[in-house]
Amino acid sequence: MRTIRTFEATIPNQQQVRDDLDHLGWAASKLWNVGRYYTQEQWDETGEIPNDGVLKAELKNHERYTDLHSQSSQRVLEELAEAFNGWFAKRRNDDGRARPPGYRKNGDSHPRSTVSFKAAGFKHDAQFTRVRLSKGRNLKEHRSDFILCEYQTRPDVDLTEWDIQQVHAVYTRDEWRLQFVCRTTIDPEPPGEEVVGVDLGICNFAAVSFGGESVLYPGGVLKEDEYYFTKKKAKCDDSSSREATRLDRKRTGRRTHFLHALSKAIVEECVQRCVGTIAVGDLGGIREDDESGESRNWGDHGNLDLHGWAFDRFTRLQGDSSHDCSRG
Repeated sequence: MRTIRTFEATIPNQQQVRDDLDHLGWAASKLWNVGRYYTQEQWDETGEIPNDGVLKAELKNHERYTDLHSQSSQRVLEELAEAFNGWFAKRRNDDGRARPPGYRKNGDSHPRSTVSFKAAGFKHDAQFTRVRLSKGRNLKEHRSDFILCEYQTRPDVDLTEWDIQQVHAVYTRDEWRLQFVCRTTIDPEPPGEEVVGVDLGICNFAAVSFGGESVLYPGGVLKEDEYYFTKKKAKCDDSSSREATRLDRKRTGRRTHFLHALSKAIVEECVQRCVGTIAVGDLGGIREDDESGESRNWGDHGNLDLHGWAFDRFTRLQGDSSHDCSRG
């Protein structure tokens, strides 16, 4: 199983590298603003927001683009596109509080933005605990081609055990810090060899069988929420109105919280009981048509319960939560 971790490190030679890092941070803000201006122009002219591929193609020859290493500049424009996509999704869901990403300016000055370095933009020297960060072509004049940062992580962190994917230079609390985004492959050992079965239901959302003992997890709260929000939404004049959208969003949030809390509780119980395999009942065909070709009819209340029954989503969450167990 692959896992990704981010480790933060201080920079002991802060005074030696601060000015160079400042220039990169300011350059990232300027490039963001150039991309923001171009996006606004395209939006006004065409009614569409350009994606990161369009931004990179249009701005790759801009002088602000070459202030940073090419991969660092690409990441700035990717972040801008991601910010616009996030805002547009909220706007589409009638979130009146959502605002498009703005320009990065503090009065007449630019803040120090985070600068990301992908594989070609940094070189790690594990022996001397330092990392070399590349500059853009415009910032190499009268200076070295790179910034050599010493770093210090927590005593329990050994970066040689990890595959470093990216390095972020982050300005926080009036100083620069480094964040190492790392990946590794782990093979977690299950806490035991016991096997449990999980049956999913509606009144009791899950029944977990531990050999001769069963533990029931009621689903009454989820069922009550479904009835409550269905009635409230029925009172809305339009199913696509702002109030209806707000109710859908709130119902989804409550359901997600319930499923996460339940899956976590079941996995923790399994770990305590030295369970290594969780077998979840297969309900994949319960909503499918019967042999006559007509939809299955479970009655008015049954159909409503079945429609709101999130068994497939819970099963996926159960697998994601079972990182301390192997799932059968």
